[in-house]
Amino acid sequence: METIIFKVSQKFTQIWLWLIVFIIVALSLWGIIQQIFFNIPFGNHPVSDKALWFYGLIPLTIVLLFFNLRLQTLVKKDGIYVRFFPFIIKYKRIKIGEIKSFKIRKYNPRKEYGGWGIRFAGSKVGKAYNVKGNIGMQFEFTNEKKLLIGTQKPDEFLKAVEKIKS
Repeated sequence: METIIFKVSQKFTQIWLWLIVFIIVALSLWGIIQQIFFNIPFGNHPVSDKALWFYGLIPLTIVLLFFNLRLQTLVKKDGIYVRFFPFIIKYKRIKIGEIKSFKIRKYNPRKEYGGWGIRFAGSKVGKAYNVKGNIGMQFEFTNEKKLLIGTQKPDEFLKAVEKIKS
């Protein structure tokens, strides 16, 4: 087993995001309670009780998804490993030899990548894995592709990558 030089796990913790999710879940639960338990049709064109249960499960599934979403980054001697669970289950390895350059930089998630998550903004900017904030490690590879990995620990991440690159 190879030694881990740097390890970080990040989650979506933005209050505004959780507030939106909470409101959606609360509305769907209110609809279920109102229609199924109090026999008051929910909405102007109410769906069947079975459909309402089904539609009520969607927001709960979203909550579970957001609760389990996490960006995990590892730096080992043989490369940088990244995964965005549960969308990317196995770690993707970035080999040291593939890295042409790297730097910590401030970026604008909305303008450059269209937000947070797994984002692709074209060949000029490249791909990004991020969950919050506006600081990341920008990699440029020997094949000219780019990848930005968001981080809340920029100094530690940079030191770890410098260590394995030298």
